[in-house]
Amino acid sequence: MYVGKDPLQIERAGVYFTPVESNGPTKYVPRSVQVDLESGVCNHLRSGSLGSLFRPDTFFTGESGAGNNWAKGYYTEGAELIDSILEIVRRQTEACEALQGFQIIHSLGGGTGAGLGSLLLSKLREEYPDRMLQTFSILPSPNPYNALLSIHQLVDNCDLTICIDNEALYDIAGRTLKIKNPSFDDLNQLISKVMCGVSTSLRFPGQLNGDMRKLGMNLIPFPRLHFLMPSFAPFYNPKDKAFQKLSVSELTSSLFDRRNLLVACDPRFGRYLTAACIFRGKVSSNDTSVAQLQRKNSNLFVEWIPDNVSVSLCSVPPVGQPQAGVALANSTCIQELFKRNLTQFAVMFKRRAFLHWYTGEGMDIMEFSEAESNTNDLIAEYQQYQEASVEEEEEEEEEAAEQ
Repeated sequence: MYVGKDPLQIERAGVYFTPVESNGPTKYVPRSVQVDLESGVCNHLRSGSLGSLFRPDTFFTGESGAGNNWAKGYYTEGAELIDSILEIVRRQTEACEALQGFQIIHSLGGGTGAGLGSLLLSKLREEYPDRMLQTFSILPSPNPYNALLSIHQLVDNCDLTICIDNEALYDIAGRTLKIKNPSFDDLNQLISKVMCGVSTSLRFPGQLNGDMRKLGMNLIPFPRLHFLMPSFAPFYNPKDKAFQKLSVSELTSSLFDRRNLLVACDPRFGRYLTAACIFRGKVSSNDTSVAQLQRKNSNLFVEWIPDNVSVSLCSVPPVGQPQAGVALANSTCIQELFKRNLTQFAVMFKRRAFLHWYTGEGMDIMEFSEAESNTNDLIAEYQQYQEASVEEEEEEEEEAAEQ
């Protein structure tokens, strides 16, 4: 049930919710599917304060769990249940007037998020080849096998992967928000701020708007390089709220500050291929000062993609804040994340540690080698485009013309 007075808040509620007319006020039911291979988390959701929001038949749980094993989620436990999950998804998509795509929220650490998440992604790609697939992926994980096998699938089956890094979340919670021992609620709140920001242009009307396909068009210059770094501003200690007043130019520069990134990478060691900034609240299109920031830090942006930062404006601010901004950046420095995972993976795989748990579920060792090779190729591609320059391309064109 909607509680509020702003008509803009519910103008596009149908994007994520199905309005259900009843005797009383209209009820808005989320168009979502909650899946887990064990019932604990879904039961916690059901019994929580938001439990009554979801349709009971959109919860789907297994019995035995995936035991933190990618192969169980992808090949055995997950494979047995995937048809039932797709049936629920099909029912939800049929309720849509114009299906744009799917958003999957999963962690690359456990067997369900990594294994079953990868399987679901590949099945959705088969069944809905012309729809956008966007994921919010929590990585890296304490299990490098699960993470690397998932990255291998994400490279081939996903259109937009928004990476969220546990290390960066703890860093923001401790350093900026001054929370000594962050709980999962604290970390989830940071993630939800970014997710709300990214979906703003889908949920509210505004100037310079962008949907999922427009985001993809502006952010993904090459199909394999679709791993994005999200950032949010302003992050501040709640006790300092009374002293906070950011100008739009400060908000813009905060979005490109590594302390506001939800990925533990340093943009100074890479170059931005593209970026998208989404501003919320009273922000004029003349004030965003993105072009000024680009001129000042021109060495951090590739020069062979002109106007590579897109801007969206939405007049509806986030709850409790007059203004806020979210940025999605496609930067070559994200290769740091993959390198860290690859190093941990290589040390274990060299000694074939823990492999019997995966091969016991029917996996072939070649799949591990393929995942390693694919990630190495991905890192090499990021490095190639980081070093590419306009002069090199002109020389290559001249050589080709001479031949």
